Amino acid sequence: MSFGAVVPGVPAAGLPEEAYLLDVREPGEWTVGHAPGAVHIPLGELGAQVRQVPRDQTVYVICRSGSRSAYAAQALGAGGWNAVNVADGMLGWASAGRPMVSDSGAPPFVA
Repeated sequence: MSFGAVVPGVPAAGLPEEAYLLDVREPGEWTVGHAPGAVHIPLGELGAQVRQVPRDQTVYVICRSGSRSAYAAQALGAGGWNAVNVADGMLGWASAGRPMVSDSGAPPFVA
């Protein structure tokens, strides 16, 4: 992988409704608030679980602020996936008023 390669990005508000959303945050971050329908694979586990990520559609990668997801999108892109970074992350998702859920049923928030 070449570091410094341009990673396509989109703000959370611009994601298509039916997008495949891959959340690479840590389990504690995911538990307190995530997008409904998102797939959770923490960044540190992505290499071992990459076969779960579909190759036949665009993969939108999200984290808290867009940094970890940029790294993950770059790695996926280098591996042949069509990966796009959600540049403003879950902070942007929440700011855009997009729906969120928590695993506990408590009001969701971005940790």
